[in-house]
Amino acid sequence: MKTAALRIRIEPDLHKKFLDTCKEHDVPASQVLREFMRQFVTSHEHSMQMDFFQSGGRAD
Repeated sequence: MKTAALRIRIEPDLHKKFLDTCKEHDVPASQVLREFMRQFVTSHEHSMQMDFFQSGGRAD
């Protein structure tokens, strides 16, 4: 269930190219962005955990 929204500002040219590319691949832009966000978070969770353990468990 989606309950949050994110509003971002991007260059008009990038916006158009992104939407055109999504349309070419028959995929909703929101789906592409959600998947990117999931991958980004997952890829950085490991490094955040490593930072935590290397700091001796201290939250800086």
